[in-house]
Amino acid sequence: MPIPPTGTSEWLEADGLGGYASGTVSTIPTRRYHGLRITATSPPGGRMVLVAGMEVWVEHAKGLEALSSSRYLPDVVHPDGHTRIEAFSRDPWPRWTFRLADGTAVVLEVLATPPAARTLLRWSRQGRATGPLSLRVRPLLAARDYHGLQQQSGAARLGTRTEGESVSWRLYDGVPEVACLSNGSWAEDPQWFRQFVYLEEAARGLDASEDLASPGVLTFDLAAGDAVCAFGSGPALADLGGAARIAGAIAAERGRRLKVADPLERAAGQYLVRRGIGHTIIAGYPWFADWGRDTFISMRGLTLATRRFDVARDILLEWTGVISEGMLPNRFPDAGGAPEYNSVDASLWFMVVVGELLAHPEAAKALSAHDRWRLETAVISILEGHARGTRFGIRCDADGLLAAGQPGVQLTWMDARVDGRVITPRIGKPVEVQALWINALAVGERISARWSPVLARARAAFEGRFWNDSAGCLYDVVDADHLPGACDGSMRPNQALAVGGLPLAVLGGDRARKVVDALEAQLWTPLGLRSLSPADPAYAPRYEGGPRERDAVYHQGTVWPWLAGPFVDAWVRVRGGGAVAQREARTRFLAPLLAHLEEAGLGHVSEIADAGAPHRPRGCPFQAWSLGELIRLDRQLAR
Repeated sequence: MPIPPTGTSEWLEADGLGGYASGTVSTIPTRRYHGLRITATSPPGGRMVLVAGMEVWVEHAKGLEALSSSRYLPDVVHPDGHTRIEAFSRDPWPRWTFRLADGTAVVLEVLATPPAARTLLRWSRQGRATGPLSLRVRPLLAARDYHGLQQQSGAARLGTRTEGESVSWRLYDGVPEVACLSNGSWAEDPQWFRQFVYLEEAARGLDASEDLASPGVLTFDLAAGDAVCAFGSGPALADLGGAARIAGAIAAERGRRLKVADPLERAAGQYLVRRGIGHTIIAGYPWFADWGRDTFISMRGLTLATRRFDVARDILLEWTGVISEGMLPNRFPDAGGAPEYNSVDASLWFMVVVGELLAHPEAAKALSAHDRWRLETAVISILEGHARGTRFGIRCDADGLLAAGQPGVQLTWMDARVDGRVITPRIGKPVEVQALWINALAVGERISARWSPVLARARAAFEGRFWNDSAGCLYDVVDADHLPGACDGSMRPNQALAVGGLPLAVLGGDRARKVVDALEAQLWTPLGLRSLSPADPAYAPRYEGGPRERDAVYHQGTVWPWLAGPFVDAWVRVRGGGAVAQREARTRFLAPLLAHLEEAGLGHVSEIADAGAPHRPRGCPFQAWSLGELIRLDRQLAR
């Protein structure tokens, strides 16, 4: 059946360097971030949209028919290529089948070949159709930061530089040149296409219209064979060695992907990218870069659960070089950029992952003695920094728990801010921070017995101070605002990490069961846990509106799929952890998340969803920690 022009399902092809190609199944762009070549100019950062899309037409004996569509102001879809989509598949890469009026089928494939800053495209005629069939492709170019929009400018240069089978363009000085290598013929015909409109941007309360430049048209003879082209930088295309080798590159990429049978594992690979000579993790596509907290939450699923131990080692070792005052930055510094040490939990998640890597019997093969020493040294350095006290009031208190926070700064993962106002400050001793701290101390204790007394004090203090007897669950923060004895009883999902999601559960027995039951009753949805109970006056059922409105409810009910990991783990633990509980958890909790893989970002898990039914996916459609936690659960639960 044809895909309607309102279809919103999205596909992603990441290039392993921070760049990507992405769009919708309907071929109609709905975001400023969609395009065929978004390049990371300083990998993995500095992304720029270079090839935003294309207009595609075929000509046969009965006339012209479109194979693409775009939306223009005020609300016009043109041309009508989406009406000819007969089928779409996402594996091993996006593939459309278009059916023409004479019965001819034309197939389009779009793929990246990591790690290379290029996108390959192939059109082929299918079936027994004969006769002339010409394909015309008009590239639509931008030259902008991927967060921006482009407007028609007289300063733009639409001229073409031709070299052999390659044509290239540079719209402005200081903007990367983009080239196209193909087996087609090129004709210059410079034009501006104006007033594209992106519905998702409009829905997010942002500017949503732009103009795109088109320097000319590529023409292919589909009757003579497949049409192939590659968009990218000069070096990335030079590696191909000519248009005749594009088909070989496609075949090689198919072979590489088919070696990984599990589609979840293949999806995980799209977040693992190069940074210098090492690796890092992109927090989410299309607009996040690599971030500390996201990296360490994600990598247990994306690397350890998928047995990519060498990648896990490289990522952790890379981060050891930016420890400062016992802290890791929440934003990995780009070239020339200053690290942002504004997270209380990034360093703690790092130690959790280090502990799991060091304890994994197979991971030892990926670790040299020097690697192990560096990781253990990093753990001790972080613990010592927290014991002494570090930025933003982060310090190990006399009770062994970790205090943190000061007015105006958001340090936990609930970090939304509107006009300088922190929405969920959580100053004091947040519950998940204590669970992470206790797990970090347990890692340190395996390295040095010095941390045993601190660990014992922290565990005893947690047991005695966090139980909220009247609510039958845990407080979200104790010593709130650094006031001894003050408690925040907001029903939030953070307490799940005291029972599940971490190697060491800090709460057990009847209390742990009560916490899990309360979480399930008040916060669980098919896409994860709500960030606030619907009974709370601050609860917001929808994540919508402009940036201020959305940021204000980011953690006030909005569902976070990554929290399914600690919750499901906790649910299984309090039921004894056996195969029966695991299979029931797979059916009750994992099945809806697996179904979501076909809903928004195809093959991936969204960043967030509405708190209220029908729990519409929101935010980034491709989110690393959401997918990572799904993979971790999938590997743990019995089938």
